[in-house]
Amino acid sequence: MFRVVFMQARESTQKAVIIASLLILSAESSFAGVSALVKYISKDQPFEQLVFFRNLTAFLVLLPWLWRKGAGNLKTQRLRLHLVRGAAGIAAMYLFFYAIATIPLAQATLVLLLSPFLIPVIGWLWLRDYVARQTWLAIALGFIGVFIFLDPMNSELSPVIGLAFLAAALAAFTKTVIRRMSDTESTSKIVFYFSTLATIASGIPLLWLWQPIPTQHWVGVIAMGLLAVYGQLAMTKAFSIAPPAKVGVFTYSSVLFAALLGYWLFGEELAWHMLWGALIIVVAGYFAIRTRRKS
Repeated sequence: MFRVVFMQARESTQKAVIIASLLILSAESSFAGVSALVKYISKDQPFEQLVFFRNLTAFLVLLPWLWRKGAGNLKTQRLRLHLVRGAAGIAAMYLFFYAIATIPLAQATLVLLLSPFLIPVIGWLWLRDYVARQTWLAIALGFIGVFIFLDPMNSELSPVIGLAFLAAALAAFTKTVIRRMSDTESTSKIVFYFSTLATIASGIPLLWLWQPIPTQHWVGVIAMGLLAVYGQLAMTKAFSIAPPAKVGVFTYSSVLFAALLGYWLFGEELAWHMLWGALIIVVAGYFAIRTRRKS
């Protein structure tokens, strides 16, 4: 009897891991689709407009869920941290969208993937978190993978890559801020304040940057927002049904989707050093996730 129960539990776990892995892959392909749409539409529209509509779509989709939580559950004593997180998150989004519009999709996506490796560093500097030796090794390996992928010795790299790295650092900082206030702030509060601040703040520049959007671009703008929201929801669902240590490595598939879309839609380069660099980053990410789980 115990053997039957054990086998059923094992099969259920394996099924959850498979479903979570597929959800993450679909989420990362959606994020790559968002990047491709941003790159395409930004040829005719200011990328600041795209940042606004990305935030507005997320806010409208999440509004019914936030409404059910009730206004009483949204009171906060940590408004300053919400403002800091909002400012850093919005800045990261602007920088990333600009990078997408300027440099190859795979390069922008890959540099942003450094964000998980920067979170332990920021936690160590700010929160005095302990960082295991294996984590430092994984961080170093991740940077080596990025170096091999970009191949700066044989390629002429745009300075915009530095802005993409800054976006990754800001994204990592926002994750650290969320952790700092998660002891008193619920998920609904964190989502509400960021969505509201991001929508309002990204709407201000449109007072002087607004350009009429052609009809053919409206489909892309709406699709961009919906894909972004789906990606977030699918990612959240995946990590709620399976341990990050087992499925988190699939989050690095975004660079492969971005590279394929960049090659297919924009004629961007594909080279073997990009594949080796991406594989090293995947291995580094896997070890980083495993080390955090053991810690």
